[in-house]
Parts: sequence; structure tokens; C-alpha cells
Amino acid sequence: MLQLAAEKSGWGKPLPAGRFRGLACNVYDGETHVAYVAEVSVPPGRPAGALPFVVHRVVCAIDCGVVINPLGVEQQVESGVVWGLSNMKGEITFAGGAAVESSFRDFPVVRMSEAPVVETHIVPSHGEQPFGVGEPTVPPIIPAVANACFAATGKRIRRLPVT
Repeated sequence: MLQLAAEKSGWGKPLPAGRFRGLACNVYDGETHVAYVAEVSVPPGRPAGALPFVVHRVVCAIDCGVVINPLGVEQQVESGVVWGLSNMKGEITFAGGAAVESSFRDFPVVRMSEAPVVETHIVPSHGEQPFGVGEPTVPPIIPAVANACFAATGKRIRRLPVT
């Protein structure tokens, strides 16, 4: 997974000035394997409410078992990337034992204008049946972006949301 994601992203090749890559992977429930390479810049003076970085491109390599609908896999990867980035932007808080945020109007999600280009590469499976593809796409995007931000700034992201 890592090698394919790195290869497809052009890992090791020069990027435009001010852009950096980060890599992360995950094996979800022993079945679905996901690897991401995120291409990020950290421009100064980002608007209030925006992430302090821009994710330009995400390359994904995924083994999710036997694939019935490749377009559905691509859509799940794209939505997992956006949901993971949204969790870097906002948080759900609790008061009195209940969630304070009740809907997306209270939780800042990544908008289309903030969404990166996502490339999905489905690899031949190690399994003989379909595995999950929704939830497994979320966890590795955050460390991939955090690793790219570290490459850009030399500072580790240790808490979410990122402000």
C-alpha cells in the first residue's frame, strides 16, 4: 500500500515551491488497507475559520477486498478524506452529558472550495470477499496531513482541531 501510494504521488520528485508531502496508512479491522499521501502548503494569513494549511492533493491506495463498484470505492475515499479533514477543523463538544453541536450548521465541515483533488488507486485484493470501505478511509488522512505539515513547518500537530 505505502509503496503504491508513494509511487502514484510522485514521492521523491520535486514539488512546487512551498508544497510538502506526508504519508500515512492504516489496516482497519484486519481487512481493509488504506494508504494516503497528502500534498500540503502552509500559506500565511489564512482566513478565520479556515484550516491553517491547504491540502491540494491526496493520493490513496486501497485494498478493500473484492470490489463490486469501483466508483463507489472512489466516492467513499473522497468522503473519508473530507470527513477526516473536517475533524481537523472542528470538534464535537459536550455539556451536561449531551452534545452541544446538533447538526452540520454547528460543526464546521470542509467545503467544496477547501476540498483537495483525490486520486484513488484500487489494488488487487488479498481477500476473497468485499471488506468495509466507508469507515476505513477516515483515520489515515489526519496523520498524512499532519506529517506533511511537519515537513512544512517542523512542528508536530498533537491536538485536534487544528487552529
